[in-house]
Order: sequence, then structure tokens, then C-alpha cells
Amino acid sequence: MAARKKEPGFATLCIHGKKHLDKHEGEKPIRAISTPIFQSSTFAFENAEHGAAVFRGEDASYVYTRLGNPTQTALEIEMAYLEKGEAALALASGMAAATTAVLNCCQVGDHIVSGDTLYGGTHQLFTQTLPRMGITVTEVPANDPANFAKAIKKNTKLIYLETPANPTLVLTDIKAVVKIARAKGIPVLVDNTFCTPYLQNPLEMGADIVLHSATKYIGGHGDTVAGILVGKADWIMQARMEILRDVGGCISPFNAWLLLRGLKTLPVRMDRHMANAMEVAQFLSYHPKVDKVIFPGLKTHPQHQLAASQQRGFGGMISFMVSGGREGGRVVMDNVKLCTLAVSLGDVDTLIEHPATMTHSTYNEEELLTVGIDPAMVRISVGLENVEDIIADLRQALALI
Repeated sequence: MAARKKEPGFATLCIHGKKHLDKHEGEKPIRAISTPIFQSSTFAFENAEHGAAVFRGEDASYVYTRLGNPTQTALEIEMAYLEKGEAALALASGMAAATTAVLNCCQVGDHIVSGDTLYGGTHQLFTQTLPRMGITVTEVPANDPANFAKAIKKNTKLIYLETPANPTLVLTDIKAVVKIARAKGIPVLVDNTFCTPYLQNPLEMGADIVLHSATKYIGGHGDTVAGILVGKADWIMQARMEILRDVGGCISPFNAWLLLRGLKTLPVRMDRHMANAMEVAQFLSYHPKVDKVIFPGLKTHPQHQLAASQQRGFGGMISFMVSGGREGGRVVMDNVKLCTLAVSLGDVDTLIEHPATMTHSTYNEEELLTVGIDPAMVRISVGLENVEDIIADLRQALALI
């Protein structure tokens, strides 16, 4: 019996991928190691009939970069490959991805169930913008799958998960929620931004759609803004040819190229993010000026076992509460010297911010307390610096409280 062929490792897949678009015909064939940037808004037809065939949907040639571009396609093929999905759609931002996904699933009169702790922009979309479009959202505590079951209505057309949640790092049991949704015929979307496909593959757990704010770990260098959706080929095609076509949240070829470049180092970066985060979390856990540390890699996290079972690592995000409440957090953020006071995450730099007044300022005071975003909470996206330098910086800032 022939030996079974071993599946390449994740790092190999990120670097070598599907090896598409690396051959370009001219007078002599060119084999490019890096996918070229097709910086063109428009693509020519061979003749009038060819153009007509493309617009009839009988030919898949490129027309206009809003609908698709060879560099964009290269990124989409790789992301679908890594997320183990049929197809992907790259978009201009994480919020463009979230909006496209919702509009591809819902219309006037429909309902969504989501976790109650979300990225602030998603929360605002759900509570302010979608209701104006006749789409309602019920946000529930995401740590118990039963809460999703209780919130489902006859007109529920989507269950939206963010796990781990931003910034509380609450986890959702993806398989349990999928089981509930399957019984009702409702698709499940998982925002996989914090984990990336290196640490978690929601589609393998039964989810229907995966979303990434690719601005974060996929890009990894703080130099691009983008979003990605992965799912069934027919669902992605509908999103492209209806929502993207009409709403227009297209990614630029250059940004698609930056993300392709970022993918090549994704596993190496994630390993360093995680190793640094574990050491920083352990340091903070024993610091006398820190009241609480939230990090799924610590056994004190109430969902540590769930994180260990549905993820392949614990990520690079930490939230913690300092002594002195909001004022104590302000002192820390105003006095760090290595860490950068900035929103976003997944950058090579360590970023520190105050969720209640920054990324999650779209929540009112009552909502913040309800979902567990304490005014004293500080969020850190642990970067790739030498970890002893990150810890030394936090130590000197905490000493000033």
C-alpha cells in the first residue's frame, strides 16, 4: 500500500500556498516569487463578443477592479485555502466585511443574534445603522450557548459570533452554537480576527462564514486596512456580485498585495505574539497594582479549557484591570515609553489602549458594565519586541499609580 501523503504544515502553506498567478505570459514566461500588483482599474476585452460574454456571466475574465482583480484573487485563494473554505472575498476593511456579510444574509424585517461583547464598530453597526435599514439585532452573553437559543426568533437569519471577544476575551463554544443554529437552518458567522486561521478554523467546527479584519494579524505591520470573508462558493459569489458590486467596498490591489506578504510570516509572528503574551500575562498576574488579568492562556480564565479545546493557541491579546480604576489606567497609558498608545491590534508593535473611552466608546456606561468592560480595563496587543523590554516598560508605568 502506498504511503499516505503528508499534508504540508501551516507555515509551508502560508509561504507556498496554491502557487497560483506565479506564471505570466509575455514574449518569455515569467515565474514571479511574489505575486505582482495588478494596479489597474479596468481590463480590456479581446473583442466585442468577449465583452458581451463576460457581462452575460459566461466568461470569468476581469472587467473592473471593484468586482475583482488578479492580486485580489491571489489573496482570496490563499485565505480560502488557509481557512479550509471554498472561496473568499477580500474587502476594503473589517467593517466592509461585516456589512457585506450582514446584507448578504439579511433584508428588511430580518433579525440577527450576536454576542453582546463586540468590536465597538460592529456594535454600532448592529445598534444604530442596521435598525435604520429594518434589520434588528439581539445581543446576548456569549459564554453560554443557551443564550443564543433563547434569543432566536422566526425571522432570525444570522448568528454572529466574535470569539475571543474584544476586549473581554470571552469565548463562545462554536460547535455548541452551530448545533443550535443547524436545527433552525440559520447560518453562523465567526469573526476570527483574534485567532487567525493559524489558531482556529471555525468552518471545520461547522460555522458557515468566517470574517477577518485583515488589518490586524493578517497584515501584521500596521500599514493596511482590509477585511476578508470566507465561506461557500455560491454565498461568496452572491456577496461579490450583489453587495460588493452595488455598495462598492472593494480592496485596492496594493493592499491585497500587502496582505499576501503578511501571510508569509503569519505563523512566525503569531508564535512570538503568543509567547510574549503568556509572559506578560504572568507578570501582570503577580503585580500588586493589577487587580485582574484576562488572558485565555491563564488557568484563572474561566474558559481556559474551552480555549484549549477549540483553539491551537491562546493569542496575543490581554486585558487587565489596574488599581485606582480609570485614573490608574490613565496613568499607565500616559507613562508607557515602549508600548504605543493606539487602537487596533495585531501589529508588530505592542499597542495599549483604554476600551471604555476608545475602541468601545460606542457602548454607553450601562452597556459597558453589562458586558464586562470595566472602566479600569486596559487592553494590550502584545507585539514582537523582546518580552523583557515590554515587561520593563509596564513595570515602570505601573509603579507610578
